[in-house]
Amino acid sequence: MVEPCSSPSQPLSATVSGKDSAMTSRRPRPDSRLSAARYRVDRSAPEEDDEESDAGRLTPDQRAGMVEAAIQQAMRRGDFDDLPGTGKPLPDLHQTHDPDWWIRRKIEREQLTGLGPPALTLRKENEELAGRLDATASEAVVRELLHDFNARVIEARRQLLGGPPVITPTRDVEAEVAAWRSRREARLREAEAERDREAAAYAAMTWRERRRARRQR
Repeated sequence: MVEPCSSPSQPLSATVSGKDSAMTSRRPRPDSRLSAARYRVDRSAPEEDDEESDAGRLTPDQRAGMVEAAIQQAMRRGDFDDLPGTGKPLPDLHQTHDPDWWIRRKIEREQLTGLGPPALTLRKENEELAGRLDATASEAVVRELLHDFNARVIEARRQLLGGPPVITPTRDVEAEVAAWRSRREARLREAEAERDREAAAYAAMTWRERRRARRQR
């Protein structure tokens, strides 16, 4: 009679766990000194980057010194000689503050027309309106120009597009027409007086002076 084996067989799970424990025991343990060295390197890396990034920056004193040196070199080269307005008083000191003075001055300096916001173009046109009217020989055209100017001023005041406010006043048509007539009559009288003076001077000339005067014409 055959007796069964007295030693019981080990379960499969115990065998697998025994192999894992054997493999784990054979893995090398991390070196603590190497880990400490890596920690120190990682911790000091950002500080080194900050030092490298700040190395090329200038301090405020150094920047001010460079600017002053550049100004002195430009003065020695004569870059600031004969600038516009040298030796002249500052213009428009008697006028009120205009926040758009630089736009107005650029338009005046470069003789630009039709550019800029309505507040500036109408202001410029208002200053030149009398000369524009005097160049007109017809009263009907003068009235038409005045009505057109007033209409554009009123329309610009209604616009809500931002920009400087429109401070240009409208013109009294009848008063402007009367002033236009007065200036026109004054110019006609001056021209007639000039012709009379020329005629009197011509009558006082000798025949040789008259011939010389005709040649010069």
